[in-house]
Amino acid sequence: MTALAWLIPCALALGLLGLIAFLWALRSGQFEDLEGAGWRAIQDEEPDGDAPPR
Repeated sequence: MTALAWLIPCALALGLLGLIAFLWALRSGQFEDLEGAGWRAIQDEEPDGDAPPR
């Protein structure tokens, strides 16, 4: 019974921490361009100025 007295507040605190982290990521723009990173990963073009000489 005493284990529940520790586990329930810990679970609530971790859930609240996860919610705060999600809201922070949402407000800082982490979810603005969901498809852009996927398209940039499969692009064949080299970025301008950073391409090594061939």
